[in-house]
Amino acid sequence: MAHGHGHSVDEYLETIYFLAFPIGEYRPATASNAIASRVAEMLGVSRASAGEMLKRLEVEGLVERGEQKEAILTPTGIERAERVVRKHRLIERFLTDFMGYTAAESHVHADELGDTFSDDMVERINERLGFPDRCPHGWPIETDFEQAENAELVSLADLATGGQAEIVRLAEHDGDLLTWFYDNGFAPGVTVLRRGSAAEDPLLVEIDGDTKPIVEKFAQGLYVRPAA
Repeated sequence: MAHGHGHSVDEYLETIYFLAFPIGEYRPATASNAIASRVAEMLGVSRASAGEMLKRLEVEGLVERGEQKEAILTPTGIERAERVVRKHRLIERFLTDFMGYTAAESHVHADELGDTFSDDMVERINERLGFPDRCPHGWPIETDFEQAENAELVSLADLATGGQAEIVRLAEHDGDLLTWFYDNGFAPGVTVLRRGSAAEDPLLVEIDGDTKPIVEKFAQGLYVRPAA
């Protein structure tokens, strides 16, 4: 399934899935996200390579192009992307729970191993793990539950000044960023309190009594549940 530029169809679908709705119900992508340049940036390939693959996905009926040439998952594309995402999350749990990898390491290796696991293997992993609810980074294994939960979450960047929240999910499209989150104490289940003014960049947040800076771009990849 691998493409000539080193990324499979499934990896592209997973990337478009993330761009289409990191938070919120599925909506057509707009020119600001799932265009060739944004997909290329997330996958670390050239815009030409991404454009070539997007054309292939369109021919295969997995995406359609919007008015701004953005990639929109078709119903068939959504179904396949959701299977890919679910598989990735279960492999991550297998790597952390059985193999002893760190949460950050599990993401990198799950990307490498995704195409080597059949659907039957994934279901056996799921059963052996005891049907876990979430991947190591807080994303629900089942995408239906993920989308139902989205309405409860905001990005840390959108948390009001003085607001307190629990970190629920970490964006995992960037392995280096994911490692930074864990190295700096930003992990699922951690309580954060936003300090400073709304206009500050980096933002200031308090974790366990320590104030930490985090640039807005990084904060946009941390999804939190505000305290009632």
